[in-house]
Amino acid sequence: MKYVALLRGINVGGKNKVEMKKLKQVFEEAGMTQVTTYINSGNVVFVSTIDSKEAVASIVEKAILSYFDLQIHVLIYSSAEFLEIAQSVPEHWTNDQNMKSDVLFLWQDVDDASVVNQLSIKPDIDGVLYVAGAILWSVDKDLVTKSGLSKIVGTALYRRITVRNVNTVRKLAALLEHI
Repeated sequence: MKYVALLRGINVGGKNKVEMKKLKQVFEEAGMTQVTTYINSGNVVFVSTIDSKEAVASIVEKAILSYFDLQIHVLIYSSAEFLEIAQSVPEHWTNDQNMKSDVLFLWQDVDDASVVNQLSIKPDIDGVLYVAGAILWSVDKDLVTKSGLSKIVGTALYRRITVRNVNTVRKLAALLEHI
């Protein structure tokens, strides 16, 4: 099965440093194949014979702890799940000088449409969509400081998500389709 692993909290602010070349090696030593990492924020596309996301996450988290001595939470999506999320991002949403668009990937225990009710959304500023497994959020770059997105930092919900910009999500989707 093809998977995407999203590691939470590595290489952020100089903490939990993980070299992608070594991360790839850890995945391979844990039995994963066709392993590809993308940028330095903990994105891994790979193949596994294990058909349980929970089992794969457990194996990878233990391997990371053993190799790097870091307790890192890993969110695993099947290829189909990840592609569904990526294809749900409106085509006109970008992450550039004009717009900030992110995908907030949800841990299973908070993955429900009602999670949007926990957010501080400003309807005249924020574009927010829920899709199974994620919240899609977009805001005009000039209005980022007025957006409700920043209010999520430090909340209980924030500890149950990992964020990637739409450019990264689209690149991971393309990588998935080529393994």
